[in-house]
Amino acid sequence: MARSYTPYHPGLLTDLYHPDSAYVAWRTGRSAQTTFDLYARRAPFGGAYLLVAGLEMALEFVRLFHYNQEDIEFLQQIRDYDPGFLSYLQTLRFSGEILAMPEGSIAFPNEPLLRATAPFAEALLLESGLLQAINLATLIATKASRVVWAARGRPVAEFSLRRAQDPYVATRSSRIGGCFSTSFLGAAFRFRLPSTGTVPHALIQFFDTEREAFEAIAATYNRYTLLLDTYDVRTAIHTATEVAHSARDRLGHILAAVRLDSGDIANDARYVRRVLDEAGLHEVRIAASGDLDEFSITELLENGAPIDSFGVGTSLGVGAGSVQRDVEGAALGGVYKEVFAVDERGPHPKIKVAGDKSTWPGIKEVYRLGQFASDVIQLADEPKPPGSERLLKPVVLGGEVVPGSLPPLSEIWEFAQSNLRRLPDDYRQLVNPKPYAVHISPGICKLRDLAIAEQQALSTNSRVQE
Repeated sequence: MARSYTPYHPGLLTDLYHPDSAYVAWRTGRSAQTTFDLYARRAPFGGAYLLVAGLEMALEFVRLFHYNQEDIEFLQQIRDYDPGFLSYLQTLRFSGEILAMPEGSIAFPNEPLLRATAPFAEALLLESGLLQAINLATLIATKASRVVWAARGRPVAEFSLRRAQDPYVATRSSRIGGCFSTSFLGAAFRFRLPSTGTVPHALIQFFDTEREAFEAIAATYNRYTLLLDTYDVRTAIHTATEVAHSARDRLGHILAAVRLDSGDIANDARYVRRVLDEAGLHEVRIAASGDLDEFSITELLENGAPIDSFGVGTSLGVGAGSVQRDVEGAALGGVYKEVFAVDERGPHPKIKVAGDKSTWPGIKEVYRLGQFASDVIQLADEPKPPGSERLLKPVVLGGEVVPGSLPPLSEIWEFAQSNLRRLPDDYRQLVNPKPYAVHISPGICKLRDLAIAEQQALSTNSRVQE
């Protein structure tokens, strides 16, 4: 497994209420084998689907989870925990099992992306770390897949380093979503990705004139890109064509592309394309950047802007929505809920009854029927539907990561792109996509009724005893 995401003090990658809850369970002698589901109630960006990512980081967190002496001393400062509990924490390691959808899977709302089973404290203490890993990466991978789809086959470069919530996660997840390259050299090195970039406005401004800057760039690189919008795009493109012909004649250096980063990109791109073609520079490509997202890219292409590639930064790095279109973004909102336990009373379902936030109990599997015909969430002991594919795969057994469950990023990218190609366009629409059919099995429905009845009976008995 790549060890690129070592968390800082993994035992403290929790909220305070996690060790507090574990303490209550420890003091009362409760260590039931408990199952939790991790899922999202809604797809991000008003879309229909989620592109799953972040499992590698999640499992790195699970593998490394422990409390060292410094952690224990810190916990002693903030809570008057029993010394026996702190000794228990020092020996605690995750010993259970985790099933998860592989990275690059297509998932839909309310489907478990990950299922963890372990003694209660172990499973509970993983909550925040697992959610942080899966939520952010899945959000950005899904965003990238939308941006790439909007680009209609044109390459998309990820430029998010300076504003990303987590730069390495942003680049890795953007790659899973289909981005061709990154401007971030550290991530390009770590993940062995193509790195692309042009020049900043500062370099153009550094020279006394734009022509001097263009000439210096053209003389330095045998293939180069010029940034046109430092002063005036329509003046700059004429200068660029003159410099391009001169550099080719004198040095054999080739103008590969020009970039537009601001202004009226659609109309400027049409003007630039016309000037390039009239100058015989038909092979020179036009790249666009500047606060782009899937919606602005769609508008540019629908308006006939002759753009050959896109650079997208902020909207990818933070998984942004769109204020103008009232599209929510910036967080996936995945949750981690207790759904089953085996204790001194035997096996029984766990349920939360809270309107839209109510949960479905039971140890579950997710199956896909046909080529995205529909999905079914059912109990693990219900028969597999004929002709279906099981989506949750074992990734941790007995506390150990299952060999082969964490493929290299190149394979994840390939798997994701294959899945996205097969996903019908109706579910990929950026606005008002068709809802995907996810069925809840009769077994889960019956178990939910049983869990509600059981909870009501326990509450009644408790009131009677009072």
